[in-house]
Amino acid sequence: MLEITELRKEYRTGSGVLAALDGVSATLEKGRTLAVVGESGSGKSTLGAIVTGLETPTSGAVTIDGTTIDRRAFRGPLRRRVQTVFQSPLQSLNAKFKVETTLAEPLRLLLGLSKSEASARVDELLDAVHLPRELRHRRPTELSGGQQQRVAIARALAPEPDLVVLDEPTSGLDQSIRGRIVTLLRELQAERGLSYVFITHDIDVAQAIAHDVIVMQHGRIVERGGREVLHTPQHDYTRRLLAAVPSLDPARRRRAAHATSPTPLPHDEETAP
Repeated sequence: MLEITELRKEYRTGSGVLAALDGVSATLEKGRTLAVVGESGSGKSTLGAIVTGLETPTSGAVTIDGTTIDRRAFRGPLRRRVQTVFQSPLQSLNAKFKVETTLAEPLRLLLGLSKSEASARVDELLDAVHLPRELRHRRPTELSGGQQQRVAIARALAPEPDLVVLDEPTSGLDQSIRGRIVTLLRELQAERGLSYVFITHDIDVAQAIAHDVIVMQHGRIVERGGREVLHTPQHDYTRRLLAAVPSLDPARRRRAAHATSPTPLPHDEETAP
């Protein structure tokens, strides 16, 4: 369904040209999750921005069922089919809007529902993400972090998409809430046949949700495969990623012991224009 072919994204900087993506290719079938794993600066968020039409590649292409994804395409039906969930729900949700307005807006704009039809569907969306219906009358600042992210997920579900790109959707949540969000996403995927591009630096979350994995470093894919990539990595960089994650899990500690370098990787900023 989703095909990423030889993507390259360059940014002009004061010192020359910086390649945020350098020949990235991947595929994603319907109903599956592709986890894009890597440290900050690896290019994974740039990849997500291109898949959602927010950025234009320097070269290469992204297609969904043969339709090229670009900014022009997102002015048509593709706008409904591809949705995004961002890292910070409080920043991505309009603080002035009540939940019902946030969820009704894409129903009206992208599905063409009337105001009354959209209002009736709001309760269904809240049910889908396991939120009480009375929260429809609250604003984002009146919700917990986990509730805010569930609203953001419900908003992404509203236009009945085929593909959802999730950019670090659990990184701002504590561990117990993180697990509930992952469980919710898996449940929604099973019910609706959704495909996910799941961008994360969190190895545990990637292992819990991914069917397929690509590991990125400096704009390139250094390892790919199923979720076993994160259990028995073959590339030194993936091993070091695994070693850098603190864990009380004895199996995780044993895998980390095989890392080629015990030195944690630097946490530099994500590549940006």
